[in-house]
Amino acid sequence: MPHTPFAGLVPAVLTPFTRDGGLNLAAVDRQAEWAARDGVAGAFVGGTTGESSSLTVEERLALAARWAAALKGSPVRLVVHVGANCLADSRTLAAHAQSVGAAAVAMLSPSYLKPKSPAVLVECCRDVAAAAPGTPFYFYDIPVLTGVAFPVADWVDALADRVPTLAGVKFTNPDLMTFQRLLHAAGGRLDVLYGLDEQFLAAVALGGKGAVGSGYNFAAARFHRLLAAAGRGDYAAARAEQWAAVRVIAVMIRTGYLAAAKEVMRLRGLDLGPVRLPLANLTPVEAAAFREELDRLGGAAHVWS
Repeated sequence: MPHTPFAGLVPAVLTPFTRDGGLNLAAVDRQAEWAARDGVAGAFVGGTTGESSSLTVEERLALAARWAAALKGSPVRLVVHVGANCLADSRTLAAHAQSVGAAAVAMLSPSYLKPKSPAVLVECCRDVAAAAPGTPFYFYDIPVLTGVAFPVADWVDALADRVPTLAGVKFTNPDLMTFQRLLHAAGGRLDVLYGLDEQFLAAVALGGKGAVGSGYNFAAARFHRLLAAAGRGDYAAARAEQWAAVRVIAVMIRTGYLAAAKEVMRLRGLDLGPVRLPLANLTPVEAAAFREELDRLGGAAHVWS
């Protein structure tokens, strides 16, 4: 099964909602246009940034289908996140992703009833990947949210043995030693996509080639410059770009990251609606305070310019 690794940036896309909290599929077309214009390598749909845990299975299927249609003929490749606490739901999502032509599927660990060992987690992945036997499979490691913290480099070779479609790992994890081990695991063939925008330069310095992150929805230009600077060995310029991003990310985390991300997109010109409970939307006072903090950092346009 041929698969080209993702080089560069893959935004973990925000899910658009209407003002009353319904799914706003019409906005996906503009998101896809912006992704192509920003020159990103892919779109990671229905992940953490996409509030997948707050979507029904039917909504996730509809979202994946709309993204597949919107990206048809585009150089931006579709990655569909299919992880869920119910593996039957994950299998449904994976089979559907393959049917709509996704370039890859990704799966995080079940997290309510947690696998008790790496071997059990491998079997969970095998079960889901088998539902999309013609589609590259990525394991999505995000232990801060799943609470499943088996170091993936310890068991990824067993995963490769059990999952013939294994293409890589989406590594949303600050453990850079494990990140390096993954780059060399399975004969060095895995596509290891780093998932922490605020530490991306560290991953690049260690040999990382690609990343999945929410910041690439609105700050792709800055991270493209980071990659270009690192590529020509100008780490002073690369560090400056990373630091500029970190300053904004710190404000967004303090504000409420996903609600702040939707506010940034709104300021950029693309209204993707509110976030869903249990996340909290910004009040008008909070939104004004957030914009003031951005102004102190150089203005809202500084985030994406």
